[in-house]
Amino acid sequence: MELTAILTPAVEGGYVAYNPETGTTTQGENIEEALANLREATELYLEEFPLILAENRPLLTTFQVASHA
Repeated sequence: MELTAILTPAVEGGYVAYNPETGTTTQGENIEEALANLREATELYLEEFPLILAENRPLLTTFQVASHA
C-alpha cells in the first residue's frame, strides 16, 4: 500500500513526519529515521483501524499568501 508522507523540519532539529491518510505523526533526527518511524506508527495504526482507500488519492500542492511585515 502506498501512502503519503509530509516531512517538515522540526524547530528543535530533525524532522516531523505526517501521514494525512491516517493522521499518524512522528519525528526523527533525519529524513530516513522520520520515515522509518512514520512507517512503523502507520503500520501499528492500520492494524487497529484498517484503511479503505478510494481510487482518488490526496493531492499535495502548495500555494502562496501575502506576507505582512
